[in-house]
Amino acid sequence: MHFGKTSLQDAVLIDLRKFEDSRGFFARTFCADEFGKQGLVSEFVQGNYSYNISKGTLRGMHYQKSPHGEVKLVRVVQGAILDVIIDLRPDSPTYLKWEGFELTAENGRTLYVPVGFAHGFQTLADETHVTYQVSHPYTPGVEGGLRYNDPAFNIDWPLPVSVISEKDAAWPDADLKAGIPI
Repeated sequence: MHFGKTSLQDAVLIDLRKFEDSRGFFARTFCADEFGKQGLVSEFVQGNYSYNISKGTLRGMHYQKSPHGEVKLVRVVQGAILDVIIDLRPDSPTYLKWEGFELTAENGRTLYVPVGFAHGFQTLADETHVTYQVSHPYTPGVEGGLRYNDPAFNIDWPLPVSVISEKDAAWPDADLKAGIPI
């Protein structure tokens, strides 16, 4: 695995190191020792799978409030997404900044999303399958969210939104003066 920096503090883009032969390739997608050497969380307690029928589907922007925050490892196993994260940590030099990453089955990339980030994605292809490991189990009642088109962030989504849940469409605008409770 190759661990690459992003423009957001502590977020990491992980590329596969492929060992190819006539059968195809082999690559490690996770190694606790290698994550530990990089100073990354290496214990994940839950695995999630998201199936998305239509291109343009948007899920997000979600986070869990402290002390239930979670690190996420996000991969696409079929199709493609633009994965977007927003740094919500007030003490971070990249506070309130966002970045998007194209994750596809072909590029095999994994996005490491630290605690304190909002996370969401838009599908770039029909029949997109996304897996993600989380470091803390989902805890009902402590989820927070930001609306995907909140003008405070002005996220540049690549496609018109074709499908979105009522809950995700209804998150209120962020109150940046009061701060975002993470």
